[in-house]
Amino acid sequence: LQMLEQQVVGGEQAQNKDLKEKHKRRKKYADERRLQLVAALQESNEDSSEQALLNVYDSIQEEVRAKSKMLEKVQEKLRAAETEIKDLQLEFGLEKMDYLSTIRRQERDLMLCQQLLDQVQSLVRRDCNYSNLEKIRRESVWDEESGCWKIPEPVIQKTHLP
Repeated sequence: LQMLEQQVVGGEQAQNKDLKEKHKRRKKYADERRLQLVAALQESNEDSSEQALLNVYDSIQEEVRAKSKMLEKVQEKLRAAETEIKDLQLEFGLEKMDYLSTIRRQERDLMLCQQLLDQVQSLVRRDCNYSNLEKIRRESVWDEESGCWKIPEPVIQKTHLP
């Protein structure tokens, strides 16, 4: 009787080893997947993450409450992001205004220096290498280490008559 029960319990495939092995693999995969879900839920810091991941609710009111909480959290994050965007835009606007004022001030300083050079150039002796400003500009080199221009030394060219 026991032998007949063992053969009948489990149906026609009770003795099929391949089927038993397949069943064990499915069970093992399901257990591993369940452990992964549990680990993911524990890592999540949101209260409603378990229901959001599993989508299991006891009633429609509970589902509405859970989704309303999620909606409120998302709206709060959206408001925070919008505030951050406004702050960044304001900050960039202030920086832009600062850069523009710096550029305007530097342009005025450059114009002053150019006008001074134009006035002083006529006072420089003709036999000095500084009488030709374009030549001085071509011979000047920017030094990265010191952060300033290296300009040629002033030289007075004396002409000797025979």
